[in-house]
Amino acid sequence: MGRCLRGRSSCPGLGAASRKMHYYRYSSAEVSCWYKYLLFSYNIVFWLAGVVFLGVGLWAWSEKGVLSDLTKVTRMHGIDPVVLVLMVGVVMFTLGFAGCVGALRENICLLKFFCGAIVLIFFLELAVAVLAFLFQDWVRDRFREFFESNIRSYRDDIDLQNLIDSLQKANQCCGAYGPEDWDLNVYFNCSGASYSREKCGVPFSCCVPDPAQKVVNTQCGYDVRTQLKGKWEESIFTKGCIPALEGWLPRNIYIVAGVFIAISLLQIFGIFLARTLISDIEAVKAGHHF
Repeated sequence: MGRCLRGRSSCPGLGAASRKMHYYRYSSAEVSCWYKYLLFSYNIVFWLAGVVFLGVGLWAWSEKGVLSDLTKVTRMHGIDPVVLVLMVGVVMFTLGFAGCVGALRENICLLKFFCGAIVLIFFLELAVAVLAFLFQDWVRDRFREFFESNIRSYRDDIDLQNLIDSLQKANQCCGAYGPEDWDLNVYFNCSGASYSREKCGVPFSCCVPDPAQKVVNTQCGYDVRTQLKGKWEESIFTKGCIPALEGWLPRNIYIVAGVFIAISLLQIFGIFLARTLISDIEAVKAGHHF
């Protein structure tokens, strides 16, 4: 297996039958080499992407001082988006490394680990999609709890803050089910005990954009909720982000389905390459190459 290509001129004294047998040996070795380097090319992309994700995640944590004090992550009520980046990076780096080394070194253990992990991820994705469809109310409740938890930690982490702002601006929404959800945050709470300047307000990402303004007004949400509810629509979005996302999905179902199918096909292709190479290696080791 280590010698992928073998020229015919290396056996000048072979008869017709032997030359025919040698031709099949040459063709099989060539196919093995083709699968080997195709699988390596397939995995090198994910391995490098994993390195990038890990680098970005560690850089973000170093900028926030988390690397010097890991307890900052556990003190958050919400989730740090950098954790998700690091998790994706670790998975992609591990699988890409196992696939690359397993293909080049023809290591069956690494190839089986890579193949099994991809199969597991594929079925987990499928199970999540099916369960999310069957238990929509449960998923909606969990997402509401997740969103509300992150609202509470809005000012605690800059990455979480940027994530929520991006979500609200992109979907033209405010809060989980409406602007009142920002009472969950100590800075935007309307209670009399709050002395924050942002009291009874909302983040700037809730504001209806003014086409005439070229500079973002980060104070546009101040004191908005002290006005009558009937006037809120003039300055901020009143639809919650959960209803907005529920409305977005049916409108973009073909895009979502296309992305899911593309990811699934990539995973199936990787499984096919790994299984083919494993079978080829096992056949050579067993002495049944033809």
